[in-house]
Amino acid sequence: MILNALTLFHVALSLAGIGAGSAVFRGLLASNPPYRGVTLFLATTGATSVTGFFFPIHGFTPAQAIGFLSLILVLIAALAVYRHNLAGGWRRTFAITTVIAPYFNVSILVIQLFRTALPAIAIRAVMKTRAAAAR
Repeated sequence: MILNALTLFHVALSLAGIGAGSAVFRGLLASNPPYRGVTLFLATTGATSVTGFFFPIHGFTPAQAIGFLSLILVLIAALAVYRHNLAGGWRRTFAITTVIAPYFNVSILVIQLFRTALPAIAIRAVMKTRAAAAR
């Protein structure tokens, strides 16, 4: 029960982070100040990485490595915005980190979708093949 709630919360945070990240991307592409949605993006992306460590996994996995790297990127982006006010090279640093961090989230999302959806699709394909062969 708790694991299901954690999974639902983790996925909701991840999707919110990806959505907020796309809003920040649009601001970067339009050369607008990226303050709109930045707090939501940083908070949800960081929280996604943190909640990923609460799952009962033994050993160190690639997903945990990506989560750790994502946390570092979120910290650097937060420093660029809130400490250095995007002055000088910090604007470029912010742009780079806000492109890479959601990329990690989307990569993990795609991997998880293939892990969960692909077996179901394969089973369905086998069942249809067997049904067609039985005719």
